[in-house]
Amino acid sequence: MVAKEAFKEPWRYSAAGISIALRATPRGGRDDIDGIEQLADGRSVLKVRVRAIADGGEANKAVLVLLAKSLGVPKASVKLLSGATSRLKQIAVDGDPARLGEALRKLAQAKSADAKPTDLGN
Repeated sequence: MVAKEAFKEPWRYSAAGISIALRATPRGGRDDIDGIEQLADGRSVLKVRVRAIADGGEANKAVLVLLAKSLGVPKASVKLLSGATSRLKQIAVDGDPARLGEALRKLAQAKSADAKPTDLGN
């Protein structure tokens, strides 16, 4: 049996860039990337929250803009592949896959380091 990783990277590399599995939270109070989360079925997703509401594609646009800004790529390089009406989405980002993967890893790790475990029983 293969050892279970704490959190597997929720992105896949390709020749043109990367594909990211993410869970979006519209009306999340701020535009931010909140790290990596493991879903009940074992899949890992990048958690993203945006201030925009999920009406007329506004939240989807906000997610794409946030990712472009966070990864330092033009907005035209970030495309929604699937999940237009779902919280779970697949996003494609064109560019150097190694650089994009490293940028996502740093963003996700920074958020994981910011998270403070709660004291249980102390």
